[in-house]
Amino acid sequence: MKILLFLWCITLCPLAALGQSRKPALPPHPNEPATEQIQTETIGQPGPSPASHAETTGYMEPAQVKALAHKLYLAEYRLDDLLSQVNPDKWKMSPATRKSFDQTMDSLRKALAAEEDWRGQFDQRPDSLYLGFQTYVAISAVLPRVDGVARAVTHYENASLGVQYSQSVNQFFDLQQSLEPHLAFLLKNQDGLMVDAQSNLASCQNELNYAMAGRQQKAVPMKNIAPVFKGRGRAAHTAAAASTEKPADAQGATSKPAAKPPDKPQKN
Repeated sequence: MKILLFLWCITLCPLAALGQSRKPALPPHPNEPATEQIQTETIGQPGPSPASHAETTGYMEPAQVKALAHKLYLAEYRLDDLLSQVNPDKWKMSPATRKSFDQTMDSLRKALAAEEDWRGQFDQRPDSLYLGFQTYVAISAVLPRVDGVARAVTHYENASLGVQYSQSVNQFFDLQQSLEPHLAFLLKNQDGLMVDAQSNLASCQNELNYAMAGRQQKAVPMKNIAPVFKGRGRAAHTAAAASTEKPADAQGATSKPAAKPPDKPQKN
């Protein structure tokens, strides 16, 4: 008896263990908390920086635009200082060359004044596309004139001062290129708003036409009759014409002179 019991345990226990190992796992109870770990955002984890956002879209915050405008102001101040160090009266050049250089200097000063005017307005309204564009164009007017003065200073004054002018040109150009992506972003945004407005207007017009399609009344034909004009102006014109015309009898009576009465016979 004990031997049979021993053989039964040896045979059935491994099968029972194998069945338990192949038993599928039960689904979790809905009231039980989930055991899966959920990834959460760590507090203080750095997100995308404004610099990377500006690199991808070209948009600059108002504070960044103001900082760029301040750099333009410093570049203008440095260029004014360089212009005060030029002594063209001491240069040995022909009268025609001197006249051309004086014209270049005069146009450069006017271009700098215009650029400073637009830059100041853009600093006050950094979100204005118009003022940003005018500032960009004003810088374009300054660049070739500064380059011309730099070549003349290098040739007639000294090379080191000409190098400083060239550095000023590069500074203005770099600031202009920094402003260009921001203006392109504003232009693209304005163009998108215009396209959206036009599409919305067309969609509203189509919906209105569809809604009013069954409510429109059919055209009623009018009788073909001669119109009768009644108005104060025509009546007054007719009365004035009638008053100017006189009958033939009246005209004859007025044309003949009145007969004189016969003289009375005188008594002797």
